[in-house]
Amino acid sequence: MNPARQTERKLIASNKKARHDYTILKTYEAGIVLAGTEVKSLREGRASLVDAFAQEHDGELMLHGLHIAEYGFGSWTNHAPRRTRKLLLRRVEIARILEKTREGGLTLVPLSMYFAGGWAKVELALAKGRKSYDKRQALAERDAEREIARELGRRLKGRTARRS
Repeated sequence: MNPARQTERKLIASNKKARHDYTILKTYEAGIVLAGTEVKSLREGRASLVDAFAQEHDGELMLHGLHIAEYGFGSWTNHAPRRTRKLLLRRVEIARILEKTREGGLTLVPLSMYFAGGWAKVELALAKGRKSYDKRQALAERDAEREIARELGRRLKGRTARRS
């Protein structure tokens, strides 16, 4: 079996800030059109999704703002780090996504980038922006759940909670 064609996912980059700034409604897996030096740079893990977003252009989805660092051993064949890249999805999926984004208030945000079966993939999310008070509320809920789990773990182990 070819070692490049592995079945498991190998994470390249993830966009942690997107999960904080947006409410994720639905996720999609999309292929991405890349140049040779971009693939080699991705295999080294040199990518950033921080300012990336997807947008429609002539009926196709394009990924803007994705930074893939130049390949160290590339010569004149090297790529532009922040060029616009085409996303590969089925026509039906593209139509559904565009219909939902045109309804208003929704955007396409890349959550992670990984290799699956030797192919570079992007996990796209149909997302709605959060207000600052929504972000604070989500953080408070997460902290409360963590504290409940911690206390439950203590009780199961037979320890009592320490109070200072």
